[in-house]
Amino acid sequence: MGKLKVVKAAYAGACYGVQRALDMTLKAAEAGGSVCTLGPLIHNPGVVAELEERGICVADSVDSIDADGVVIRSHGVVPQVIDDIEQRGFTVIDATCPHVMRAQRAAAKLAKEGRHVLVVGEAGHPEVEGISAHARVAGGQCTIVGSPEDIPSDLSGRVGVVVQTTQSRERFEEVLDALEGLHLDLEVKDTICFATTQRQLSAVELAEQVDAMVVIGGRNSSNTTRLFEICAQHCSRAHHIERAEEIDPSWFDGCRVVGVSAGASTPDNQIESVVRYLGEL
Repeated sequence: MGKLKVVKAAYAGACYGVQRALDMTLKAAEAGGSVCTLGPLIHNPGVVAELEERGICVADSVDSIDADGVVIRSHGVVPQVIDDIEQRGFTVIDATCPHVMRAQRAAAKLAKEGRHVLVVGEAGHPEVEGISAHARVAGGQCTIVGSPEDIPSDLSGRVGVVVQTTQSRERFEEVLDALEGLHLDLEVKDTICFATTQRQLSAVELAEQVDAMVVIGGRNSSNTTRLFEICAQHCSRAHHIERAEEIDPSWFDGCRVVGVSAGASTPDNQIESVVRYLGEL
């Protein structure tokens, strides 16, 4: 195998919301006092391990908090959780991504208007659960819709739609197309984060030009998984990894150019280590 040419996607890696959450967490820890995160700060095992080395541990629930300050991760939480933490006397460091907050506010507003709120996203994902809870706290009916098949068969009247910030635009539009034929009083709030769209579009553009693609990010990261799935649709030799050590050189037999992209929860140092490794093959 000749030396590989490695090309990085124009937009890849940690987005504003993730970097902001990391910066807020490290600043809180440096200010003194113990700090933990409620759930993994971001869906990236390498970063979580690095934070633990600095003494910033993960609390799996409010009951297991053992620190002075608690970081709310970029995905956000259901409103009652913050109230619960504050009532127990802990300091809340709210690192919820501003784009996620926008989706939460949109869901609450639609619910207050008396609309049945549909959240287009991945059921069970913390961001989606938080957005849905904001709609329900506002007194509205809410349904999580992962695909057109999840649209309630008896849906009628006034309906509002919001979308998980990291959802693919293709999936969002599939759901909207299915709703268009139901003769609803429909109000749609497009809450997909522009950074997600940028990463997906630049990854597709690159995947169509290279012999193989490597997508870097946590396997528990929904936005990275979606990025990989999109790349695999446009490049038959696509691989999802968390770190350079997972790379099998045989993946690139017969390849001249390999593309690299990364999810919004992947910091630059992890990307650069993969680029260096590939460049040495």
